[in-house]
Amino acid sequence: MVMHASSSDDPVQSDDVLSEAMDFLRECGQSGTRAAVSGRRLAEASAGILAEGTYPQTYSELVHGARLAWRNALDCLGRPHWNMLHVRDARDVRTPDECYDACVEHLRFATNGGKIRLVLTAFPQRAPGTTGWRIWNSHLVRYAGYRTSGGAVMGDPDTADLTQFALELGWPGGAGTPFDVLPLIIQPPDGPPQWYPLPEDAVLQVPLSHPEYSWFEELELKWYAHPAISNHILRIGGVEYPAAPFSGWYTCTEVAARNLSDQHRYNALPSIAGRMGLDQRSPRSLWQDRALTELLRAVLHSYDQHGVTMVDHHFAAEAFVRHEHREAKAGRTVPARWRSLVAPTAASTTPTFTREYPEEVRMPNFFRHPDSPRPAVERDPTVSAGTRT
Repeated sequence: MVMHASSSDDPVQSDDVLSEAMDFLRECGQSGTRAAVSGRRLAEASAGILAEGTYPQTYSELVHGARLAWRNALDCLGRPHWNMLHVRDARDVRTPDECYDACVEHLRFATNGGKIRLVLTAFPQRAPGTTGWRIWNSHLVRYAGYRTSGGAVMGDPDTADLTQFALELGWPGGAGTPFDVLPLIIQPPDGPPQWYPLPEDAVLQVPLSHPEYSWFEELELKWYAHPAISNHILRIGGVEYPAAPFSGWYTCTEVAARNLSDQHRYNALPSIAGRMGLDQRSPRSLWQDRALTELLRAVLHSYDQHGVTMVDHHFAAEAFVRHEHREAKAGRTVPARWRSLVAPTAASTTPTFTREYPEEVRMPNFFRHPDSPRPAVERDPTVSAGTRT
């Protein structure tokens, strides 16, 4: 139930930041929340935009805007809980070290011993004409993918480019297992990227076992407790926060039916099917379906056993439909991208399967970082490596 970085397409390139800001601030004034604004506030923001091209937002405006952005996120099944989002204000950080410290605290706060909290940390807003802060990792916690001489990847193929980037920056690499935790790569607006190893106590991982198959543990599969999406831009009232990591809780299908099952990721189904003694000579035996079901059971069982919050796709879809009903009572429709709401397994058994949604981008919202080449790497590790070791 996490807001994905691909929740919307490229950021809306408004020629009128002032109009976007005024629309947002007026909405704050009508919201009945602490973000309510006065005519004086509208005038202050307007003057700032006309003079500087942007304006500072109050903490209440940041909180309200971040929650609205989650409510508007097209690809998120977890939006029923949008008004429970906790927002941490890290807009005062000035150095990569401070940014790193705030990211580690984000992980500790969100993890909460396994009782995952819904939390976003906002770093400084982007100044006009600058790129702003950048966290190059797609999640604060990701596993490395090491390219081998034969062209294969040890670990997660999805992170092969990021892993190579980290190695070029001076990261010595992990233990060489399929589940080595990558360092954070942080880049300030006016400096080179730096890498930082994550402390073990900030990264809760769940080893997978099965409620019936004792051999399952021998596969040595695991996953981290929650996704902390970190490669998006949060846009609120014309203001962009290019570093704003967001943590929710996992739906079991995200871990089992995508991360561990996809052929271009960990491709675990053949090994599971082999242990189950299934006939893999033809897909007509449904060996993939049967192996995937047992992997789903293992993921849910393991997260439950370790006291880590995780929901199943049936619960998540039913909660989303209830969210639609609440939004309708409030006079709002729910925009969504259908393919992101429907589970990758047992899709037709969930209530979102037969429903239709407008793919309408509303503001505030989250947007992918535009594709950009990685910056040149400093070959001197004392320059490119962070000081928190």
